[in-house]
Amino acid sequence: MQRYDTDTNRNKNVEDFQMRDELIATLKNRFTTYGYRQVRTQTFEYYDMYSDIIGTVNKDEMIKVIDNTGEVLVLRPDVTIPITRITAANQNSNDFNQRLFYVLDVFRQAAGLPNQKESTQAGVEFFGENTPEADSEVIMLAVHTLKDLGFKNFKIEIGHAGFFKELVQQAALSEQELDHLQTLIQSKNLAEIELLLNDLPIKRELKAAIQSIPMLYGEPATVIQQAEKSILSNQMQLVLQNLIDVYKVLEDYGVEDYIAFNLGLINNMNYYSGVIFQGFVDKIGQPVVMGGRYDNLGKQFDNAMPAIGFAIEVDLLLLAIEQQGRATSGDQAIDVIVYYTKEKQKEALTAASELRNRNYQVLTFSRETSSLKELTSRHIVVYDTKENTLISNDKKQPFSKMNEMTSLLEDVKGDL
Repeated sequence: MQRYDTDTNRNKNVEDFQMRDELIATLKNRFTTYGYRQVRTQTFEYYDMYSDIIGTVNKDEMIKVIDNTGEVLVLRPDVTIPITRITAANQNSNDFNQRLFYVLDVFRQAAGLPNQKESTQAGVEFFGENTPEADSEVIMLAVHTLKDLGFKNFKIEIGHAGFFKELVQQAALSEQELDHLQTLIQSKNLAEIELLLNDLPIKRELKAAIQSIPMLYGEPATVIQQAEKSILSNQMQLVLQNLIDVYKVLEDYGVEDYIAFNLGLINNMNYYSGVIFQGFVDKIGQPVVMGGRYDNLGKQFDNAMPAIGFAIEVDLLLLAIEQQGRATSGDQAIDVIVYYTKEKQKEALTAASELRNRNYQVLTFSRETSSLKELTSRHIVVYDTKENTLISNDKKQPFSKMNEMTSLLEDVKGDL
């Protein structure tokens, strides 16, 4: 039987965890600076909550279990739906404003990825306001987060659910025709789109507008100019104006270089109600950030409330960092090693505790079990019977009292 739990794999797992932990800490810090508070949801949820909701979750991908009462449960396949349910249940009126964030595992089993059942998502949900300022602030948070993580060449693609919805409503397509059309638009298959539309009894200008959807991508000003040619109703004009207003605020944030418009972004049209966006980074062929406005979800929990948010795929971000060669070594540098003789054990261990209280990373070694020559650290505190010494960058400095040692360390703290 082949073994996979080798020391090398164990070390790799430790390195991966350290990278993941640091990345998540960065995400949580940035979310907090925008006024978001962390929440969590249950790992097990009732299947009926997801099966009855029009949302983004493919029911066939849910991992189902049956509890000892016979109730069908699912391992959490999505975070937005339960957070919305909780928020809707806790509000007595529509006059509220909540900014919430989460870092949680989600569980799905896609047909094409049978071995991938668990992933980590970090996301934000902003309830209580439907304005261009709210939309742009959430998009700005996504931009800010990717910049925090060191990504330079990334794009946030922004679309709007209402633009395409208005066109297909005018076309009065069947559910099957709509599904087919959406698949073709997402793959930008212009030839097949033209063949499909030619077989449908719709007006020529409507066909032309639908055919233009996959090409409405790129620099915002250019897309706006092109989209104006496809406007066939007042509602479409309002949708386009909403995108323009959001983009103007993003320009004031100074992040327009990271923004592209994509009116062919039509994912989960039954779920999103307004602005949709997704973020791409170099060397990863799928979005690492997905979000948008979903004002209608609260209605399904009997409390209509404006809402917008996004989810970040933590595992994809880690992969992107590795692909770009920016993964840091898993070897954690120790600030200080305390090395002591048996006679100085109490004094040495007291010093180690004090240094840890000062947030130094400290390891302790006894001369009875280790050799000083084997130890590697930029700063070694030696408690010897004859003399106490701080060895820092091959320079030896004697000391007698604790405060002298900590003072010497503070002097060389820039090297830590």
